[in-house]
Amino acid sequence: MSLIIRRFTMADYIRVIELWTEANLPLKPEGRDSREEIEKQIKLPQVIFLVAENVGQVIGTVLATHDGRKGWINRLAVAREYRHQGLGQRLVREAEKELEKCGIMMWAALIEEDNQPSINLFEKLGYEYHPEIKYFTRKKFPGV
Repeated sequence: MSLIIRRFTMADYIRVIELWTEANLPLKPEGRDSREEIEKQIKLPQVIFLVAENVGQVIGTVLATHDGRKGWINRLAVAREYRHQGLGQRLVREAEKELEKCGIMMWAALIEEDNQPSINLFEKLGYEYHPEIKYFTRKKFPGV
């Protein structure tokens, strides 16, 4: 495998959406996951969007963001045929390094309760589970 991890470009968009669909990530194609919104997001200094590529094919993603205090690991996905080979771990570690360059020393991930593979991965990477935290959201409109 000739794997490289690099910054996402808009040329990757269609493959990334296919990968997120394959990974059963919740998508908002008319909202924050639209081509236009992703294009805006990657221009922001607090957004670090990385892809793993093997022989020109995107096989993994991680989207890291920060609020100046804490980094967030989002949109971690690995193509089925490349799972269980350490690629997810590598993507998370690379995102952490990039966040550290921004002065961020604490990283977090929100994982849905039935996503056992991600739970296992983040536990293996030393992330601490916080069952006492309640997560709330408010949206301007449903597709956002």
